[in-house]
Amino acid sequence: MSRRDIITAVPVAFAADGALDLEGSREILRFVAQSGNEGAFVLGTTGEFPALSYEERVALTRASVEELGSSMRVIVHVGAPSLYEVLRLIASVREAGATEIAVITPYYLAASDEGLYEFYQQVSAASEGLDVYVYVFRARTGNFVSAELMARLAQLPNIVGAKISDEPLSQIAAYRAVVADEFLLYTGSDRDLATAAEVGAQGVVSGISSVLPKPFRALRDAAESGDANRIADAQVGVDAAVDAIRGDMARMKAAYALLGVAAGTVRMAIDAPDADGLAEVENAVRTLS
Repeated sequence: MSRRDIITAVPVAFAADGALDLEGSREILRFVAQSGNEGAFVLGTTGEFPALSYEERVALTRASVEELGSSMRVIVHVGAPSLYEVLRLIASVREAGATEIAVITPYYLAASDEGLYEFYQQVSAASEGLDVYVYVFRARTGNFVSAELMARLAQLPNIVGAKISDEPLSQIAAYRAVVADEFLLYTGSDRDLATAAEVGAQGVVSGISSVLPKPFRALRDAAESGDANRIADAQVGVDAAVDAIRGDMARMKAAYALLGVAAGTVRMAIDAPDADGLAEVENAVRTLS
C-alpha cells in the first residue's frame, strides 16, 4: 500500500493559569484545518492528554469533530491507564460523531503480553463502527507491543492499524512483516515521512506539522514524484522544522503566537524556550511557513 499520509498531532491551548482554553484550542484546530494534511490526531501526547480531565477530553473531542470533520480525518486518542476510562472515552467519541480512535497501551504499571492482548480485545469489542489504532510509545508507557503481539492484535475486529512513536524504522518493518497489507502503520518520527514508506508505513503522525505544515507537504509531494533531488531538497526543510520545534509543545505555542494563533501556553511541566530557542522558532516560522 503506497501512501504517505500526514496526520497532524494537534496541541491544546491553555490559559496562563493552566485552565483549558477551549476557544484557543479551536483556533489551533482551524489553523490545522487549512494545512492540506490528510488527518488530525487529537488528544495524544502533543495534546498533553495525561493532564486533561475526562470532561475536558469530551469537550475537545466535540470541538475537533466540529472544526475538522468536514476537511480531514479525525483520529481521537482515547488512551488511559485503565480500561474503565478508555471505555468511557470510546462512548464519548461515538457520541461526538468521530469514527477513528487511537488507544495507547496502558501505562504506569507493567503489563504482560497477555494482559495487553486482553486489554485490546475488550477495546475491540467496544469499538463497533470505529476504526482503532494501537498506539505504541514504550518510552512513555513502559509497555511495548512486540511484533508477535501486534500480529495477534491485527486480527481483532475493528483494529485497523498502529501509531508507533520513538521506535526505529526497523521496528516498523518488523510490524509490517506480520500484519496484512491493508493494516495501516504510522510512524511518530516527523523526519521519516519519506523514508518510512520504504519499510511499509503509510505516513507520519507529526506534531511539528501542526505549526509548519508546508515543508511536510513539500516532502510528501517530492516523495510521490520519485525525484531524488526534489526529495533531498524537501528533506532539508523538514529537518529544519524538526530542529527548530523539536516536538516541544512550548515551542509550538511560541510558533503559533508568531503565526497569529492564540494558542496560549502549556499545562504540563514543559520548559519555556530560552532566548536562543525563541530565535530558532522565529527563524523557522519566517522561512518555512
